[in-house]
Amino acid sequence: MDQAPYHADIAGNPDGVCHWLLTVDGVRIRVGHWTAPNAKGTVLIFPGRTEYIEKYGRTATDLIKRGYACVAIDWRGQGIADRLLDNRAVGHVNVFGDYQLDVKAVLAHVKKLGLPEPYHLLGHSMGGCIGLRALYDDLPVRTAVFSAPMWGIQMAPALRPIAWGLSTVSKPLGFSGVFAPGQQAETYVLRTTVEENTLTSDASSFEMLQAQLKAHPDLALGGPSLHWLNEALREMRQLSVKPSPDVPCKTFLGTQEAIVDPVRIHDRMSRWPGGDLVLLQDGRHEVLMEEKSIRDQVFNEATALFDTAAPELA
Repeated sequence: MDQAPYHADIAGNPDGVCHWLLTVDGVRIRVGHWTAPNAKGTVLIFPGRTEYIEKYGRTATDLIKRGYACVAIDWRGQGIADRLLDNRAVGHVNVFGDYQLDVKAVLAHVKKLGLPEPYHLLGHSMGGCIGLRALYDDLPVRTAVFSAPMWGIQMAPALRPIAWGLSTVSKPLGFSGVFAPGQQAETYVLRTTVEENTLTSDASSFEMLQAQLKAHPDLALGGPSLHWLNEALREMRQLSVKPSPDVPCKTFLGTQEAIVDPVRIHDRMSRWPGGDLVLLQDGRHEVLMEEKSIRDQVFNEATALFDTAAPELA
């Protein structure tokens, strides 16, 4: 079990530990975990696109305070996991289903570490898309919580057929590894301002993200490739027609969401028996990094759901 770097200086939680894992297709990913005394279970944190383990240090602190151990992942192609193209600034995946190989590697690692059961899912943005697919593949969790899940991407109606068409033809024509239109190498967090960002209304949280990437530029990731875009569009379309999994679920969505498609989220949750959609007034995309009252609501309600599966209550 090879230990990997953990940047405690930016994570806000010095007790985390990271390891390198090798997936069955030979990709090296990074996984981090945090323990909690007398933990009631373990939360599997599935981060969004461009994200990295240290970004979830504060989330880990909030979960530990409420009695849960947790795990977070550097997916293939981001963080300091293996990047898949020579241009490491491009967000890329060969096949969207490859993320499930990362999931399987992490599950085996969690079991090897002996982290406490039951397990729970917390999927943010792209991690919500990966997490939904994992539920269909029998991810062994008792409950699922989603934060602004990427079950659809916001884009102008006129651009949608262009995105589909260009990203589809880019594969046979051999240019699918280039940035999708409008995307660039510099990561979004460092090329926008606190005032203009669409991630969080909490200035201190956004400034923390900027400070993290300035301190450790190797964690940064730019825009997605045309190939990633096509793979994501296909995956979201395939998931959209499936019935909802038989897993207790709660999804959080800010009313100021500007990245993922709220219509897809409302549709999915309206078809999730026992599922609950919580709208957060004035929340943006990063509801786990919003101002304190929103953050507290999210973590209190999420762990209340987790608690229903605690061993002493099950």
